[in-house]
Amino acid sequence: MAIVLDDKVISSPQVDPSVACRTGIRDGATQITGSFGPGEARELSLLVNGGALPVPVETVEQRTVGPTLGAQAITASAWAAVIGTALTSLFIIGVYRLMGVLAAVGLVCYGLVSYAALAVLGATLTLPGLAGFVLAIGMAVDANVLVFERAREEYAARRRPSTRSALSAGFRNAFSAIADSNITTLIAAALLFFLASGPVRGFGVTLGIGVLASMFSALVITRALAEMAVSRPRVRRRPRLTGIATTGAVRDRLTRRNPRLMRRPHRWLAVSAAALVLAGSGIAVRGIDLGVEFTGGRLIEYATTGPVDPDRVRTALADAGFPRAVVQSSGETGLTVRTDPLTNAEETEVTGAVRDLAGRADKVRDELVGPSLGEELRQGALIALAVALGAQFVYLAARFRWVFGTAAVVALAHDVVILVGVFAWLGKPVDGVFLAALLTVIGYSVNDSVVLFDRVRELARRTPGTSLPGITDQAIVQTLPRTVNTGMGAAFILTALAVLGGSSLADFALALLIGLVVGTYSSVLTAAPVAVRLHRRRPPRQPSGRT
Repeated sequence: MAIVLDDKVISSPQVDPSVACRTGIRDGATQITGSFGPGEARELSLLVNGGALPVPVETVEQRTVGPTLGAQAITASAWAAVIGTALTSLFIIGVYRLMGVLAAVGLVCYGLVSYAALAVLGATLTLPGLAGFVLAIGMAVDANVLVFERAREEYAARRRPSTRSALSAGFRNAFSAIADSNITTLIAAALLFFLASGPVRGFGVTLGIGVLASMFSALVITRALAEMAVSRPRVRRRPRLTGIATTGAVRDRLTRRNPRLMRRPHRWLAVSAAALVLAGSGIAVRGIDLGVEFTGGRLIEYATTGPVDPDRVRTALADAGFPRAVVQSSGETGLTVRTDPLTNAEETEVTGAVRDLAGRADKVRDELVGPSLGEELRQGALIALAVALGAQFVYLAARFRWVFGTAAVVALAHDVVILVGVFAWLGKPVDGVFLAALLTVIGYSVNDSVVLFDRVRELARRTPGTSLPGITDQAIVQTLPRTVNTGMGAAFILTALAVLGGSSLADFALALLIGLVVGTYSSVLTAAPVAVRLHRRRPPRQPSGRT
C-alpha cells in the first residue's frame, strides 16, 4: 500500500493480508508492517493523522547562505570587531591614560556580557544584529568619555581638590546625560522589536541587550575599577597619570578660541539646507533602489573564477527571458543578480546563463522574498521607524521641552534624508542591512543631541540670566571634546569593518561612516541652531531645570 501526502509517496509498507487490491480498507483501519524504528513509526503516525494541509503552501521567504560566504562573513566580522575594538581601546588609552585602560577593560566585559545574554536567549547574530552591537559599543565608549570629560572639567575648575573627588563628581554629573541617551535608544529598540519584523526586529533585540550591557560595563565595572585605582597612594601622588588632571588638546584649543557658533545660527542652517537639496536631488534623479526585502524578488550572489562583465550577463539573461534582471559586480570575482520572484526551475536557468559566461559560478547567497512579504516588511519598517522617532520626540520634549525635542527630531530627519540621498547617488540598494545602519546612525545622532541639550539645561540652571544662544555656545564648547573623542572611537570600529569586513559588510560600514560624520555635524550644527531659532519665536523662556 502506498501512503501519499501532497502528491508524494512518503511510505509503501506491507498491509494486513485481509486488505485486497482495488477493494480499499474495510472498517477504516488496518495494520502495516515493515522495518520501522520507533522514531520513524512516530513520525509516520503524525503525518498520517495530520493529513494534508487544507490550503496550498507558498514560499514567501527563503534565505540561503553558502558555507563559504558564511564562514568568510563570520571570520571577517570577528577580525574587524577585534581589531576595531583594539584600536578604539588604544585611542581611549592615549587620550585618558589610566582611565582609558580601565575603560578598555570595561569594553571587554561588555562584549562578554552581551555574548552571554545572546547565548542564554538563543539569539542568532545577523548583520543588523551586528549593527546593534556597533551602536552599543559606541554608547559604552561614549558613557566613559562623558564621565572622564566631566571629571576633567571639575578638576580643571578646582571645584574638586583631588582626582578621586573629581571622578566621583564626573560620574554624578554625567549620569543624567547617560541615562537620557540610553533611555531614548531603549525606547527605539523596544518599538522595533514589537512593531517590526525580520532583520529589523533582530536589530532591536541586539541593540537592547547591547545598551543594557554597555551601561552595566560603564557605570558599574569601569566605575568600580576607576575608584579603586584613584584611591591608590601611587596614583594620588601622580594625578596626571589618571588622565583626569589634563584638559586635552581639543578642550585647550576651544578654550583659547571660543568659536561662538551660535552667533549666526542661520549660516549653519543654510549649510544643512544645501546638503538636503543635494541629497533630495539624488533621490529625485536616481531614485531609491529598494532591496528584495522591501520589494519582493530573488537575489542571487555568485563567486566566479575571474571578472565577468555585468553588461554581458544582463544581455544573456534578457535573451533567456529575464529582461528585468539587475546585474551588479562586487569586487573582481563577485556577481549579484536581482530579479522578480523566481521558481527553482527559473533560478536554474539564471544560474546556467551566468555559468555559460563565467565558466564557474558558485552560488554563495540566495534570497527569495515574496511580494506580499516584501510589502509587509516595508510597511512594518516604516511604521517602526516613524513610531520610534515619535516616541523619542515625546521623551525629549518631556525632558527638555518641545523646542529641544523638535530640534532633535529635525536633526534626525536631516540625517535620514542625507544618508538615503548619498546611497541614491551611489546607486546602492536600500535593504535591511542599510535600514539597520540607518537606525544606528539615528542612535548616534540622538545620543549627541541629548548630551548637548543636557548641558544646555544644566547651564541654564546655573546662569538663569544668560541668553539661549550664549548658553548653547558654552554647551558646545564644553561638550565638543566628548563628541570628537566618541566619534573617533566609533570611527576606528567602523573603518575596521569597512576594510576588513569583506563585501558583505562593505555597504553597511560605508553607511555607518557617512552617517557618523553627518550625525556628528547635525547634532551640533543643525539641532542647536534649530533650537535657537525656535526659541526666538517664543517669549523668553529658559530650558527646563527638571531632572
